[in-house]
Amino acid sequence: MTSTAERVPTWDLPTRIFHWSIVLLIPFLWWSAEEGRMDLHIPAGIAMFGLLLFRLIWGVFGGSTARFAVFVKGPRALRAHIGGRSIPGVGHNPLGALSVIAMLIVLALQAGLGLFATDEDGLASGPLAHLVSYDVSEALTELHHDLFNLLAALIALHVAAIIFYLIVRRRNLVRAMLVGDGEAPAGAQPLRPVPIWHFWIAAAVAGGAALWMGGVV
Repeated sequence: MTSTAERVPTWDLPTRIFHWSIVLLIPFLWWSAEEGRMDLHIPAGIAMFGLLLFRLIWGVFGGSTARFAVFVKGPRALRAHIGGRSIPGVGHNPLGALSVIAMLIVLALQAGLGLFATDEDGLASGPLAHLVSYDVSEALTELHHDLFNLLAALIALHVAAIIFYLIVRRRNLVRAMLVGDGEAPAGAQPLRPVPIWHFWIAAAVAGGAALWMGGVV
């Protein structure tokens, strides 16, 4: 850390809980699918659906660094960042924002496809599989499997970026996502938190939707 940098609040607790829940759920979902444990895979997939819905809501009403309107930038900001002309701040930089949005989109597609998927025997199905024909469900299941390869590639890029920042930029991004504060230039605008009731409403909506999906199963 340089003398012109300081530690400031960067990530709120709900964002960190979401992040580490996803980190744990993805390998569990992969393992349960590989082992054919649909009794575990389907509830975990519904949990993923609820988490993603929560993140969508939190991206609108959450703390400043979690809001899409704050960290998603246009082409000009992206070019400035790549060219080294942007001023570092807190939260996602313009390039990191693209990575986050890409992963959220692929995760949402993966979870959405899983809602309509079925196993080879047709004995274990997603909560919405009954809305489509068996042939359509089979096709969506195949796409659900194939899309994981893209997700794995995005995760690999994400991890590579974290390692790059740790070794080359001397910035520990993992620590910031664990404890909530991170390095920023002196005077940078820190995280602006929101009232706790924002979290409870987002959690109630997302949790209620996930519980409803579980009830359908």
